[in-house]
Amino acid sequence: MSSGETTSVRVDSWAWSVRLFKTRAAAAAACRAGHVRVNGVSAKPAQPVQMDDEVRVRVAGTERIVVVARLIRKRVGAAEAGLCVIDRTPPPPPREELIALPRRDRGSGRPTKHERRELNRLRGFNDD
Repeated sequence: MSSGETTSVRVDSWAWSVRLFKTRAAAAAACRAGHVRVNGVSAKPAQPVQMDDEVRVRVAGTERIVVVARLIRKRVGAAEAGLCVIDRTPPPPPREELIALPRRDRGSGRPTKHERRELNRLRGFNDD
C-alpha cells in the first residue's frame, strides 16, 4: 500500500461507495437497524472494514454476501465498484422450486372456517 491509502474505511461509507445502497444515509440507516453484519457481528455505521472482511447486507428481503477486495471512500463508477467487492451471494433458487403459497383473491374477505382448515391442512398445521 502506498502512504496515501488507509487500512480501514467506515462500513456505511464503503457499502455506499461499492453501490450496495443508493445513498450513504440509507447505508447508515441499515447499519443502525441491524441489517449489516461484518464478519458475523452486527455493525454500527462507523465500524471500520478492512481488506478480506465479509460483509452481509440485507437489502429488499434478500441477503447479499460480499468480501472487501479493495477499500474506497468515494463513490465510483459501477465498473470500478465491481472490482472492489467479491460477491459470494448464493444464486436464488429456481422459480420451480419455490413453494407455491395458496393465495386468496384480493377483496374476497376473511376465509371461512372450511377454507381456514384447508389452508392449515395444506401448510401442515395440526388442529389440535
